Amino acid sequence: MQLVVISGLSGSGKSVALNVLEDARFYCVDNLPAKLLGETIDFLRDAGYERVAVTVDSRSGAALAELPGSIRALKALGIDVRLLFLDAANDTLIKRFSETRRPHPLAGSDATVDEAIRRERALLEEVGELGQRVDTSDLAPNALRAWIKDLVAADAAGLTLAFESFGYKQGIPLDADLVFDVRTLPNPFYDPKLRPLTGLDEPVVRFLEALPQAQALLADIGDFVERWLPAFVRDNRAYLTVALGCTGGQHRSVWFVERLAARFRATTRVLVRHRQLPGPR
Repeated sequence: MQLVVISGLSGSGKSVALNVLEDARFYCVDNLPAKLLGETIDFLRDAGYERVAVTVDSRSGAALAELPGSIRALKALGIDVRLLFLDAANDTLIKRFSETRRPHPLAGSDATVDEAIRRERALLEEVGELGQRVDTSDLAPNALRAWIKDLVAADAAGLTLAFESFGYKQGIPLDADLVFDVRTLPNPFYDPKLRPLTGLDEPVVRFLEALPQAQALLADIGDFVERWLPAFVRDNRAYLTVALGCTGGQHRSVWFVERLAARFRATTRVLVRHRQLPGPR
């Protein structure tokens, strides 16, 4: 059986993720109480279901403390269990609740939305350490759908290495495990011909590849990741997200991500994400 457990902050996109898996023919259960996870999966496995997705979140309350043990027990039974933890910046979540005019599940007469989000984040802190964190702060629903498809399609055997470009103007991604700053390099943005392009376009590629300091930094980052990757594998990590940041997330960081992905793709399962570029990438 393949089991995907979706958790995270209210308003972070858990419903979008569950719908993606339902479209992929997973049997889906929304808002499953954490204490019923093991019992439910036993029943569904006996019933012949091979692909199951469930959401378990703060609505389980204190029973969330049982989730780590339940996941370990399911893995011991040979079930391929993956946990996706969806997160977003507090101001993004507040804006989403304001736009949809839906109440936060932990908000009430004694708590504002901001207070409810902080309370929920504290409640879910340990759950967020169990699996792959996905920061949806800057993601449109179609981009999130594409990312979820990629993550679920990743081979369960071994580690998946995700390279992610971002712009410091929008803040460091919440799902980053390693962060490298490439803003010390000359910025193609200041060339009027290159400004509207991205690090995927050949003129920008030629500009950066002609810089000795860019090649040196690329080699240093690549060597660092290669040296320490076995340690993350030994730690039984399923995913490692390496984030590369420049000012706007359009030129330099994109080029670095593409080059690093090309270096590691021959030996490691690699995913590529460009947070600030439009469309699902």
